[in-house]
Amino acid sequence: MSNLKEKLQAFHEIASSPKEQLKKYLEQNKKVVICAPVYTPEEIVHAMGIIPFGTWGADIEIKEAKTYFPAFICSVMQSVLELGIRGDFDGASAIIIPSLCDSLKCLGENWKSSVENIPFIPMVYPQNRKADFGKAFTKAGYERVIADLEKATGLSFDDAKLTESIEIYNEHNAVMRQLSDCLSDYPEITAADRSAIFKSAFYLEKSEHTALVKGLLSELTNTEKTANNKIKIVTTGILADAADLLKIFDDNNMQIVADNVAGESRQYQVDAKPAETSLDSLAGKFAEMDNCSVLFNVDKAIAQYTVDLVAKYQARGVIFVMTKFCDPEEFDYVIIKKACAEKNIPLLLIEIDRQMTNYEQVRTAVETFKEILK
Repeated sequence: MSNLKEKLQAFHEIASSPKEQLKKYLEQNKKVVICAPVYTPEEIVHAMGIIPFGTWGADIEIKEAKTYFPAFICSVMQSVLELGIRGDFDGASAIIIPSLCDSLKCLGENWKSSVENIPFIPMVYPQNRKADFGKAFTKAGYERVIADLEKATGLSFDDAKLTESIEIYNEHNAVMRQLSDCLSDYPEITAADRSAIFKSAFYLEKSEHTALVKGLLSELTNTEKTANNKIKIVTTGILADAADLLKIFDDNNMQIVADNVAGESRQYQVDAKPAETSLDSLAGKFAEMDNCSVLFNVDKAIAQYTVDLVAKYQARGVIFVMTKFCDPEEFDYVIIKKACAEKNIPLLLIEIDRQMTNYEQVRTAVETFKEILK
């Protein structure tokens, strides 16, 4: 058990100290590019010998970013800009920001005005991504990102190197999917532990993180399984990494057996498949991405996907962790609620943001939900 705790502690240390991780790479004379959510093409960055360094903001007080954003906008975007203004990303060669929602579009434009020492590189994705013209549009977007990266870093792009990076990322995807399945059998892994494993992936070069996860999987296979008396739940939403929220889950004996959270398992649903070029492979990967509030799907498959997760992992209910002021999530909540009701699956809606300091209302809601699930 001590070895298991040590391996879990490694994930916690990385997840809780992104600034220190960034400093470590910079001290190794490695170039770093910040990758904002969601679905930034990290493989391209990696292929150029650059460290892709993810950010989903932080639970911090917003001060300077208020000058650029209204109060009624996603706090993830506000806190990413706040981190940039206050210098947490200093030393990075650039930041790539996709444009999959209105808030992300605003973030990119505001970044240009407020963080002048770190160039902004836009990644414009199509919503009609599955047709051939959508894939061509995505590929053209990748080509622009490459040109901007070459300008910002002085490094060059090689399609063969991208093939290698895709293999590294596909392996990481597979390992993370395996891990998610495995963790459902180990109730001693807390919600906080699970979150740290997923969160740490954004701050490590992917082969480094893969090695850590493989070590954890090996340790788990040598750990005797115990009786599971926890309440199994599925989480869905954009982000669910707040320490206070995770503690509430753990305090109420809840186990996250699966998730469809954008900052967690949703990242690893689709692998890049062989294509004419590596860029075509990446464009095909994005075309297949789904079950996400910021990705257009006329059939709203995210609802059925959520219900299927409950059935597959024999969960007792769903907790929808909604990011405050996230319009795409608000639209999807209605159809997910309807799908759960049709299957008699209990559903709890929790609304959070990066500036929350008091989680007592959330605690009361979860405690009530717990009684319903018993």
